[in-house]
Amino acid sequence: MVGAKGTKGTETSSRLAESMLELIQRHGYSGTGLNAVVEHAGAPKGSLYFHFPQGKEELGEKAVELAAARFSALVADSATGPAAVGEVLGRVIDELAGMLDGSDFQLGCPVSVVTLEMGAQSERLRGACADAFESWIAPVSELLVAHGRPRAVARALATAVVSMVEGAVIVSRAQRSTEPLYCAAQAVAVLLADGTEVSA
Repeated sequence: MVGAKGTKGTETSSRLAESMLELIQRHGYSGTGLNAVVEHAGAPKGSLYFHFPQGKEELGEKAVELAAARFSALVADSATGPAAVGEVLGRVIDELAGMLDGSDFQLGCPVSVVTLEMGAQSERLRGACADAFESWIAPVSELLVAHGRPRAVARALATAVVSMVEGAVIVSRAQRSTEPLYCAAQAVAVLLADGTEVSA
C-alpha cells in the first residue's frame, strides 16, 4: 500500500511538472498560473503544494530540469554511431524544427523563456536555467573533444553552438518559419568545418 501511494504520488508530481513545462512553452512563466497547471495535469487541487511546498518557483525549477534532461537525451540519441559532429547537430535541429512546425510555432524553449522572464528576479530560477544550458554545452563539448578538438576550443565552440541554436528557436517562433533554425544549422556546419581555433 505504501509503495502504491508512493508510485501514485510520483505520477502526480511528474504530471504537474510536465504540465508546467508545456504551459511555460505556450504562455511563458509569468503567464502560467498554478490553477491552470493543476487543471492541465488533472491533479487533485491540494496536490500542488503537497508535492511542491515552495510553490511556483519550485515547480518552475522542476520544469526547467525536465526540459534540460530531454534536450540532453536528444543530443545523446542523435550522437549514436560514428556520425560527424555536424550530422549530430543537424539531427537535433531537425527535431527542434519538427517541434516548432508541429506546434504551429507555439512551443519554444522553456529554458530561454524562463531566463528572459525571471533571470533578474529569481536567483533560484536563474541558477536552474544556467545549469540547464551547461547540461547542453557539456555534451556538445565532449562530442567535439571526441572528434579531435582541443578541450578549451571544444568548450568555446559548444557554447557558441548552443547559443546560436537557442537564438534561432526564438527567431523561428517570431517569423513562424523554421528557416532561421536551418540557417543556424548551416552556420554551425561552417563553424565546425573551420580549422581556425576559437579562443577559450
